[in-house]
Parts: sequence; structure tokens; C-alpha cells
Amino acid sequence: MGSITLLVGGARSGKSALALELGLRHTGPVVFVATAEPIDDELRDRIRRHRDERPPWPTVEAPLHLADAVLGIDTDALAIVDCLTVWLGNLMHHGLPVETHPLIEALAARHGPTVVVTNEVGMGVHPETELGRRYRDQLGRVNHAMAAAADRTLLLVAGRATVLHDPWDLLT
Repeated sequence: MGSITLLVGGARSGKSALALELGLRHTGPVVFVATAEPIDDELRDRIRRHRDERPPWPTVEAPLHLADAVLGIDTDALAIVDCLTVWLGNLMHHGLPVETHPLIEALAARHGPTVVVTNEVGMGVHPETELGRRYRDQLGRVNHAMAAAADRTLLLVAGRATVLHDPWDLLT
């Protein structure tokens, strides 16, 4: 089975840049899975800029049905999923349930490696709104489940990475 690498960190920490670099260094095919949904002019512009910055890899747009998108990728290709943070926002925006388990099963079923990008939003300011608190808490649960399923999890800060360990591996 393929490996899952989870890249987690704050905004502009270097997560996506590292994911792209891993894709460039991969010797086989690469498929990029984008989760952004162009719901306003700012997002449309951001999506365009991100497309321009990426190599001409095949791109799968998966703003809502991420597990299905992952299952449709050639099993030997490196899949870059960018990002869970936006995917969760899309689900909440559309009032859809957050089902992490099918995504984890889809990622685990792949033969090729997968790099998954997500943000850490629980280390900052306490959200002012109830929606912001629900989002922060739900993303924490998604990240926790994804890190448990990943073969390795890297925390990125200022373009540098540190390996995150299961605390029980360190305590036993």
C-alpha cells in the first residue's frame, strides 16, 4: 500500500510549497487534487494563481466529494490533496456532513503515495463566533483522524518541518 504524508501548519507556513516540491521530485506521475470552490471573485483569482504556479499535472477538482476523487486517481500516481481546510469549509458552507472515515479509507486503499495538506487553526486566537468555534473544533477532529491514519505527519512553521509523533509511542 502507498504511504500517506500529512503536512500540517498555519497559513503561509510552507505546506503547499513542500507538497509541490515533493511532486516535482517524484519520479512517476503526479495528480493534484484541488478542493477550492470558486464561490466569489477573490477565490476565483486565488484558484487561477494557484493553477498558474503548479506544473501541468492532471488536476482533479474535488470541493465536496474528496473520497470519491481519491478513489478515481491512478493508484500508482503521487496524489497531492490540497487542502482539507478548504474542503471542510466547503462541507460546512453547503450544510453537508463531515465524514472523514471514507476519505481515510480511500487514501489507505491507494498503492501510490499521497501527500495531504491541512491547516492547524487551533493554536491561534479563540474564534469570536460560534461558527468559527465549530469550524476550529471540527478541523481539529479531521486533522486528528488524518494524523492517526498517516504514515508520517510533519508540522511546518516558517518553511521548516518537524516530525510529529504519536504521544503514546513516546510515553511507552
